[in-house]
Amino acid sequence: MHFWKKENRYSKANKNWHQGLGHKEKLSQKFMIDIGVIGSGAMGAGIAQVAASAGHNVLVYDNSQAALDKAKAGLESTLKKLVEKQKITEQDSKSIQDRTKYVSSLNEFKSCGLIIEAIVENLEVKQKVFSELENIVSADCIMASNTSSLSIASIASACKKAERVIGIHFFNPAPLMPLVEIIPGIMTDEKVEKTSRELIDKWGKITVLTKDTPGFIVNRVARSFYGESIRIYEEGMADFATIDWAMRTVGGFKMGPFELMDFIGNDINYKVTESVWTQFFYEPRFKPSLTQKRLYEAKLFGRKSGRGYYNYAEGAVMPKPLENEELGKAIFYRVISMLVNEAADSLYLQLASAEDIDLAMTKGVNYPKGLLQWADELGLTNILGILNNLYLEYGEERYRPCVLIKRMVNENRTFYPRPDLPEGKKVIVN
Repeated sequence: MHFWKKENRYSKANKNWHQGLGHKEKLSQKFMIDIGVIGSGAMGAGIAQVAASAGHNVLVYDNSQAALDKAKAGLESTLKKLVEKQKITEQDSKSIQDRTKYVSSLNEFKSCGLIIEAIVENLEVKQKVFSELENIVSADCIMASNTSSLSIASIASACKKAERVIGIHFFNPAPLMPLVEIIPGIMTDEKVEKTSRELIDKWGKITVLTKDTPGFIVNRVARSFYGESIRIYEEGMADFATIDWAMRTVGGFKMGPFELMDFIGNDINYKVTESVWTQFFYEPRFKPSLTQKRLYEAKLFGRKSGRGYYNYAEGAVMPKPLENEELGKAIFYRVISMLVNEAADSLYLQLASAEDIDLAMTKGVNYPKGLLQWADELGLTNILGILNNLYLEYGEERYRPCVLIKRMVNENRTFYPRPDLPEGKKVIVN
């Protein structure tokens, strides 16, 4: 099967994406269902906003009344700003708020056709909620988790009807980020997968389909962006500011890895890395770093705590990078080679299509280009050479090149069709 097809879905999703707000495409009767959201934190509140903006009646549940009050006030404030910026009308704002109800009992979810759970990343807690929820909702209600790294199969195992459980993973902030990963578990019914994806597409989001593996696409592939950058720092090759400068200036990334980790929060970023690593049976490519673990232990989470890799206290002076072009290129090529290696491995193991892998990284974490497209441009021979040199120098499995890259170099193949290659000289995963 060839992995490059231009699809109307892609252009349509971009056209219809209005930052998750004021989405004007009218939902058909088939999709006019009540939506339940479990958890009123930043992610849950954001998902609720997206659903209400698409025309649904939305129920937001939390066991904390203070959290519900905060979510309600947050929505009012957000919509007010959007009205002031003329992104939506006063009537839009009122309608969205009228469609959003805040509840403190799961029993309120009886009428829902889809429920999305967005609570703490703890398997036992999620299983308990899903088990309780199944006894409340209708037989055809789809039960989804917004988990970023936990197994959908494990969550679904707590249910009598595991076939209606699926992963629907939004990215933060949900109203602004266009990507949503759709993750069917091993027991998920195909109709549930199809209905879920069609519905989220109707919300104006860009969906990608991925297998139920640790980290899915984005949080699996992106581990190298952080992990290899930290490794470069730990070896004394460059400091945080220089590595960030190299990835922005040479690579064209909007944020360097340390800036981004501080923005995401080192508590979240570290725990995702640890989760992916353990779930992959301690695969060396995903091994967490002591540098980030110590920040996590010291509660230096980044911007939200006032200090992380950088100091954000008032009056603090940000360090200056060493703007050495040769060093910058060395940093970039090492990190990008590791990223490409992980993207290629994801394709080789048929985690997702090449198009969806590239779409996930550009729309989910704002990479300048899809990694597989980037690999074709940089040259797979060059990528393989860098990986082989690292593997030879360190003798660590962390740097072993993906077998697909080795085969492609031997057969002169590319991930996407090239006009200078005969027909057929493109990647086919058998």
